[in-house]
Amino acid sequence: MNDFGYEAVGVLGQGIAAALFATTRVEWTHPERYRGFRERGEPVIFVLWHGQLLPLTYYHRNQGVVALVSEHGDGEYITRLIRRIGFGAVRGSSTRGATKALKGLVRAVNRGHSLAITPDGPRGPARVFKAGALAVAQITGRPLLPVAAGASSAWRAGSWDGFLVPRPFSKVRIEYAAPRWVPRDADRIDIERIGAEIEAELNTLSARVMPEDEV
Repeated sequence: MNDFGYEAVGVLGQGIAAALFATTRVEWTHPERYRGFRERGEPVIFVLWHGQLLPLTYYHRNQGVVALVSEHGDGEYITRLIRRIGFGAVRGSSTRGATKALKGLVRAVNRGHSLAITPDGPRGPARVFKAGALAVAQITGRPLLPVAAGASSAWRAGSWDGFLVPRPFSKVRIEYAAPRWVPRDADRIDIERIGAEIEAELNTLSARVMPEDEV
């Protein structure tokens, strides 16, 4: 697809998202765990499951957050869409462009931007925590902030991540966990332990924000 086509998809996606979320309500749990950092102008590193991207990017739009977006084929569509709703983008993943992505994310934090990283992306397995976000946190000294989103009623895509699309007029639930820091002197065992703990925490949050029949 040419540049015009990508941009057209971004415009269309922005319009559809705005129309959809104009009908939804949002319920926040522990928003103070994020807002305090934002009020002080201190970046955080959001970590979230890939399947929950849509509601979380919409409800954090126009806040100067920079997202890590895959260099795989669908990444350009996502990049055009999130830029139109007020996100920055760094391209790369654990399987392609990893070094370039790490440098870009560190630069974004040093410029005062919070980050959004999906540690199970871009291809899964779903809800398995990969270590890339931990490396960024260790280098920058900024906290990881696990966050999950669910909806009282939603569609699920047939993709590997079960991509979540809230239905019109549903209630979107967003919950933040307590921030976690990765010590500068953390070794491989420490990193693996912290990753396992955050993976479990994200799954616990996800279970809380979804209806019982979807858990």
